[in-house]
Amino acid sequence: MPGPTELIIILVIVLIVFGSKKLKNMGSDLGSAIRGFRTAVADDDKTKSTETTESSESVAKTHDKDQP
Repeated sequence: MPGPTELIIILVIVLIVFGSKKLKNMGSDLGSAIRGFRTAVADDDKTKSTETTESSESVAKTHDKDQP
């Protein structure tokens, strides 16, 4: 595991190579990507929840019809 001095050296090299503006853009792009991923996961969970509820209701209706 790199120590604090090594991490600072790596950070300085990255700043020199990419520049501060490009790093800022990369950070905001990464944040947008993570936000989009979380939204997609939340939407997928809602869809699965809705499908499960609809399936349960369908089974309940079928079960009620089978009762004499």
